[in-house]
Amino acid sequence: MDIHNKPIQQRIDWLLGLARKHSTSYGSPESFLARERYLAEHPSAIVVLKCMDGRINIPVATNTPPGIIQPIRNLGGMFNLGWPHLGEVLANYVHERVATGRRVLMLITYHFSKGDKHRGCAGFCFDTEAAKAHTYTIKKQVEYTFGSGHGTVYPIVCGFETDEDALILHGTNGEVLDVSKLGAEDGDALGKRLALLYPDMPNQIRLDLLPLVLGNIDHIAEVKRAARALDIEHREWMICLGRGFDFLHMPNLALIIGPYSPDLADPIRQAAGIIENNMRAGRIPDDGFLLLASAPYVEIGVDRARAELKSRFLSQFAAEVVRTEYPELASKMFMQTAVLNWHSRDLENID
Repeated sequence: MDIHNKPIQQRIDWLLGLARKHSTSYGSPESFLARERYLAEHPSAIVVLKCMDGRINIPVATNTPPGIIQPIRNLGGMFNLGWPHLGEVLANYVHERVATGRRVLMLITYHFSKGDKHRGCAGFCFDTEAAKAHTYTIKKQVEYTFGSGHGTVYPIVCGFETDEDALILHGTNGEVLDVSKLGAEDGDALGKRLALLYPDMPNQIRLDLLPLVLGNIDHIAEVKRAARALDIEHREWMICLGRGFDFLHMPNLALIIGPYSPDLADPIRQAAGIIENNMRAGRIPDDGFLLLASAPYVEIGVDRARAELKSRFLSQFAAEVVRTEYPELASKMFMQTAVLNWHSRDLENID
């Protein structure tokens, strides 16, 4: 179904239905056991720093069970570990995993399209080299914060080619592994190739990186068989602000902004501009767009109450930015404010 051309209320109803299906699937016995089995076999924690572009879905691109990979999103994949909230989120994430004896693999990503540069990252004005350079800056900050010996936290720079959903792994020695050029027959030699690419990587992390690459090989083959349409550059019709949007698996649907930058107004402003351009170009109907704010909570009581306040603040803040910068677009704004139950992945509307 081409949801992009439906009336706005139908699009919103479809979206909320998608969130419910995701929660039901995530909480099923089969999915729960798949996650438990995966973590027993591959204990390294995995976090991915990536752009707000909805096409970049690393769990789907690597055939990894939902809930294993922790995503952190922002416009263009632009981050700075000096940002107070981002620094706290990453530090808490690492400390909680280390306390249970686990290591952390951190993928720092940039993205591009090999077929058309204007299907690349709008946050970096489609300049892939600039985006790549920024990922190396983030890597240095990660090493400064968690140690350059890489014994516990191992950061790697990783490109993501959106035409085929292919990973491009950048090694410590300057070599590059483009997964789109691999086939099923290369699986047996992958362990050795990863060891050459990352000679100082702890063995357990290397063993846990391997299934991501193997899954990506299989996923790329599926993408090629599906003959995916690539002529659509941007058809996003919603801005998602906060955390808890793993159920959005479709490309060109949403612009997802994490609550990490001290200047939240800038990515909101840019996202609103993209949606206004989509309407003017006729890529989406001009009858409305959705502003969806979400904050996760782990425990009932105080934690959930704080999540409600955070989500309401994000919603009101974003709405005010849109009203100030894009008053015509603001008249077409539909708002949903929610919290996400982290255990069940249930998106709970609070308005």
